[in-house]
Amino acid sequence: MTMTDLQAFDVETDDHGVTTVTLIGPGRGNAMGPEFWTELPALFARLGTDPGTRAIVLTGTGSCFSVGLDLKRVAEPEFLPAVRDRAMAADRLTLLQRLRQLQAAMTAVADCRKPVLAAIHGWCLGGGVDLAACVDVRYCSADAVFSIREARVAIVADAGSLQRLPAIIGDGALRELALTGKDIDAARALQIGLVNEVLPDRDAVLRRAVDTAREMAANPQFVLHGIKDVLAQQSASAVAGGLNYVTAWNAAFLPSHDLAEAVVALGERRPPVFSDN
Repeated sequence: MTMTDLQAFDVETDDHGVTTVTLIGPGRGNAMGPEFWTELPALFARLGTDPGTRAIVLTGTGSCFSVGLDLKRVAEPEFLPAVRDRAMAADRLTLLQRLRQLQAAMTAVADCRKPVLAAIHGWCLGGGVDLAACVDVRYCSADAVFSIREARVAIVADAGSLQRLPAIIGDGALRELALTGKDIDAARALQIGLVNEVLPDRDAVLRRAVDTAREMAANPQFVLHGIKDVLAQQSASAVAGGLNYVTAWNAAFLPSHDLAEAVVALGERRPPVFSDN
């Protein structure tokens, strides 16, 4: 993979060693389709060992950070098997393995030895929150909206929000967001500690993230790696265990009539009518 081959990201590095990784789709709202899940782990593995990269800023192009999973594309059987049909053990095992590949893509960001910051504007939904939970520092613009939305499309969130956010926002706030699937604004995100600071607009939040990344980039790289490694040990086993558990759960229960209804309703631009089945 070369930087020019990427379909889901644009990558630029400045003279301070700060690499800005911009989500560019190709789905509307920087939706996370197959390209995203394939390219993300390879990209962060490369940046993690790139001597020219000393810190990383993640942001989104257009009107938002990311609307999350591209449900219609990812739900196709060739990408997520057993989503639509009643599956036997072999198919569920294939689904389990695919879900763990998706988790590994996000974990590549969390495990990156370089500092990673997120500059969030507009919508940050579902997988967008999963991605934000993987970084070290989060800033957002005043128009940012966050939602752990998976419950509203008949999915138990399985890409890391349920495992990583307790250490960031606490158990109570996480349960409120995950069980309701509600939207929260930038002020509420700041109040619960989901973001470090709220800036007026996208340009301001990106400047703040880049400025902070440059401060980090000026420090010795082995020290930054050590700080991240030490901090990660506090929750590493709980996160890993939780990720494994939720893939087993979803391999068993993700295929449902309600998920199929959610996909259809999305295409028809209407609220889903769930049957608890």
